[in-house]
Amino acid sequence: MPRPNIILIVADQLRGDCLGIEGRHPVLTPRLDGLAAAGARFTHAYSTAPVCIPARRSLLSGQAPRSHGLLGFRDGVEWDEERTLPALLRAAGYHTQLVGREMHQHPARKRFGYDEMTIGEDYQRWLAERLGTDAEHDPADPYGGPLYSTGIMQNDWTVAPWPYPDDTHFTAWTITQARRFLQRRDPSQPYFLTISLLAPHPPLVPPAFYLDRYLRMELPEPVVGDWADEPDTPHAPDAARARLDGELGRAARAAYYGLINHIDDQLGRVLTMLNGLRGAGAQSGNTVVAVTADHGEMLGDHHLWRKSLPYEGAARIPLLIRAPERYGIRPGTVLDSPVSLEDVMPTLLDFAGVEAPAGIDGVSLRPLLTTAAPLDRDPVHLELANGDGSSFQALTDGRTKYVWFTETGREHLFDLRADPGEAIDLAEHEGQADRLKEWRQMLIAALADRPEGFVDGGALVPGRPYHPVPTHLAPPPQITDSKQITDSKGTSA
Repeated sequence: MPRPNIILIVADQLRGDCLGIEGRHPVLTPRLDGLAAAGARFTHAYSTAPVCIPARRSLLSGQAPRSHGLLGFRDGVEWDEERTLPALLRAAGYHTQLVGREMHQHPARKRFGYDEMTIGEDYQRWLAERLGTDAEHDPADPYGGPLYSTGIMQNDWTVAPWPYPDDTHFTAWTITQARRFLQRRDPSQPYFLTISLLAPHPPLVPPAFYLDRYLRMELPEPVVGDWADEPDTPHAPDAARARLDGELGRAARAAYYGLINHIDDQLGRVLTMLNGLRGAGAQSGNTVVAVTADHGEMLGDHHLWRKSLPYEGAARIPLLIRAPERYGIRPGTVLDSPVSLEDVMPTLLDFAGVEAPAGIDGVSLRPLLTTAAPLDRDPVHLELANGDGSSFQALTDGRTKYVWFTETGREHLFDLRADPGEAIDLAEHEGQADRLKEWRQMLIAALADRPEGFVDGGALVPGRPYHPVPTHLAPPPQITDSKQITDSKGTSA
């Protein structure tokens, strides 16, 4: 039996609960639901640093942020890791390809083991040429091209329909590039194809059909916890804290759901063509398909927007895996063991029969997929260094979550089984003092040897220096590539 082909589908900013099969949001995802029904779905998969650059490092390398050296968003920092998922598969004889959004590393064209990459800057050039506009707009103005001509920006909760033909949307273009690879690849080798989607990351500009579909629906209001702070600027379009109830929030959620629905429909163009392909091991019966995201989206929950937070909306991500029948995954398997982005790399290497590098933090989930036995591991450790008052450390076992904000010392304790929306902060309840202390002690043990000095005298110490690029792990930041899409505040595209 030939080695399996592997397709890794990576959405950008897709909440783990925004699949139809989850039943929590009225979003239509029949193809993604079908992958889950034919394989396995993880209900507690997490992005350990829920913002684009460190999350994608973890996806590529199987390393936690503390290991790969980026603890938050920082553009322009080159990363020299050679033991990446595509590099190891390429060394094992795989034809490797990335289409769509780049892996958000510096420089954007650095391949990390991909034979070829057809990425966002290629799309922007193609779109400008397709529409007859200036393909070589000012590189110092990344928003000068047609992608942002609506005025809807890449971190906004504002909404507009995609103003051009549907086949020019970034999602449709990405899927077209994936199909071209599958048609033109080397048929003598197995392949590893990464389909990296920009959506449902803003700009919230789905094709009009998908926006109208959800605007016609009755949509749920955000979850607002008893601990949530009121936003200072409740209606600022690019605010990370905003009041997104009423019409503003309904439009944002309609566009977000529409982008997800559009992804799902477009994926049909790849998933349904697999059986018709020719060449060694090309059929879907020999293809592993995995679906995940770099992080989620708060979507107005707790008056919050975007990512970079320890809450379920931002940190919990989808993880679906469908594999050939010989691997023994029972169709419709649902697994509640807590897993993370670091586990994707060793899992896909395991399917390919390639040994994972020593010293990585992730583990192969393949045994769990076939036995459904609980993982014997510590709780998933989430962390992010933002430097803006929201840096955090957190632990979760999928049933309970403990959060500690490193600048302020504020704590949360959530019962995820009884309260998956994290509306009730048990850290404020006297009857939960022992439970709070138990989880605090687990975090103290996890941080005891950290060089930041988070622990002193057996207690957590807030206010310690905590930077996205720790000086003990990585070199100083380099000059940012002006062509990389970032906003004026330095947050991710």
